[in-house]
Amino acid sequence: MLDVFFTTDVEIWFGGMPIARENFTKAFDTCIRGRTPQGDFGLGYQVDTLQSHGLTGVFFIEPLFSLCFGREPLADIVGMVTHASQEVQLHLHTEWVDRCTAFHFEDMRHRENLHQFEAAEQATLIAAGKQLLLEAGARNINAFRAGNFGFNKDTLGALSRSRIGFDSSYNASRFGLQSGVMPGTVVVEPVECEDVIEYPVTVFRDGTRSLRHAQVSACSFAEMERLLWQALDDSRAAFVIVSHSFELLSRSQKGVDRIAVNRFNRLCRFLADNKDCFRLRGFEGLQSRIPDCQPPPLASPSWVTGYRMFEQAVRRVCF
Repeated sequence: MLDVFFTTDVEIWFGGMPIARENFTKAFDTCIRGRTPQGDFGLGYQVDTLQSHGLTGVFFIEPLFSLCFGREPLADIVGMVTHASQEVQLHLHTEWVDRCTAFHFEDMRHRENLHQFEAAEQATLIAAGKQLLLEAGARNINAFRAGNFGFNKDTLGALSRSRIGFDSSYNASRFGLQSGVMPGTVVVEPVECEDVIEYPVTVFRDGTRSLRHAQVSACSFAEMERLLWQALDDSRAAFVIVSHSFELLSRSQKGVDRIAVNRFNRLCRFLADNKDCFRLRGFEGLQSRIPDCQPPPLASPSWVTGYRMFEQAVRRVCF
């Protein structure tokens, strides 16, 4: 049986609007509620769909925004996830640091990614984020993902000091290879580093030989299904899928992306129908299986890649 982690990054973006209190409600409605003229397709839709299929997802929630716009919206987000019996974990976007003047970040200047901060600063930010989530109603925080996948070995050391035993920031198609975790190796399976167990985002080589990560909006359902069976046949230890709270919206975020919604729903049905092969789970109570070596990335044939490119082109035109 293959452990599958359906992970969703939950975060607030202002989409070109000035980052100001008068625009916060619109940003919340878009990024969290997924509000469109066709209905809401954000966090509530996602957790309800997973729960209706008897599936457990992992929701990495970004809490630093609450230091600028209040704790109640963060508690609402945590409540949406926990009430649907889904798992809350920690996500950090450091773009908020220079805006959180009421907290202890006054000496930190703005940096886009967590790995650009000193080790002690990373520890401060991670500890603050964890505390904010716990105060917002989260039960237990034992896993983390850095915003933009921008982490390094210092991040793992800081997580260990905050008693967070799992990380899922390694993405070989982004900053993973520069993170300092197993230099010279494309990490695709769980590995222990700095007393933390890293669960890398699943990546694969598509028909163009490009390295791509497994994400709902970036992969067709056919692609994802074949990769899951391939990982099972190869006896992989884990398969980590990425999504976002606004994943099902159009590129303009003004409407619903029907192709993305169809992918998400088909994937949930597929995982629910194949629970004897795929165990969708979270990090709470996880007993890791760490392989002795790192296999090559999974691979997808050119014809499947071609279909995905066609589907993506349709999305760009229609949504």
